[in-house]
Amino acid sequence: MTLNNLEMKRSIPILLLVTAAAVQAQNDALARGKRVVDEAVAAAGGQKFLSMQDRVEAGRAYSFFRDQLSGLSRAKIYTRYVAPESKDKLGVEERQVFGKDEESAVLFQRNGEAYEITFRGARPLPADRIQRYADTTMHNVFYILRTRLKEPGMIFESRGSDVIDNVPVEIVDIADSENRVTTVYFHRSTKLPVRQTFYRRDPKTRERDEEVTVFSKYRDIGDGIQWPFAIERKRNGEKIFEMYAETVTANPGVQDAMFNLPSGAKKLKPSN
Repeated sequence: MTLNNLEMKRSIPILLLVTAAAVQAQNDALARGKRVVDEAVAAAGGQKFLSMQDRVEAGRAYSFFRDQLSGLSRAKIYTRYVAPESKDKLGVEERQVFGKDEESAVLFQRNGEAYEITFRGARPLPADRIQRYADTTMHNVFYILRTRLKEPGMIFESRGSDVIDNVPVEIVDIADSENRVTTVYFHRSTKLPVRQTFYRRDPKTRERDEEVTVFSKYRDIGDGIQWPFAIERKRNGEKIFEMYAETVTANPGVQDAMFNLPSGAKKLKPSN
């Protein structure tokens, strides 16, 4: 037996051990990630959270440009979970109403259409804005926990623990079959999400944007369901949105009309 063959025979057991250790480490990370996610669902309300049908959030919304306040408004968001009309459609419909007198609204329908609604009529939203809403929703940790947990191809991989903004957290990468990855930071004591991060490609500039959302001020919104009353969003490190809810109600029984265009609303041409 030559020296090279002898060295090769000796290296095989080492390689097998290294491979086995890597596989075990991967399995441990997946098991820990799944455990953290299961604990988050339980903390959010368990089966009551999973069976939540609709929700209404009302409060103050702030928009920012280059970290400077650029707009503020009273806001009310009506959300209802639905069966997707097809694989490429979301399992949710939403109406965002703004102003003290609710004079304007943005409507996202289950069929993938979306409109800006004012006293002038209903104007279809640009395709890039609809896509941004879809991307944001698909990555949203609460939508994932409520709707996507049993979706084929979902993976929950732990990245261990850390301290973020003086909060001890468990970090989990949640990935789907389309390679969409959301990194979620779960509070180690409350088990609830405190932060999430994902990346998306800007359709115009083709640059990679980092989208961060911070959740805080959790309260019981009915049936033991926990929901954050303060939400902050950042893009590439700059604050772009904040909402401070005054009331959030689970399962108020939102009527179908809320997710339809107003009767007699004039259909306007899309913006250029």
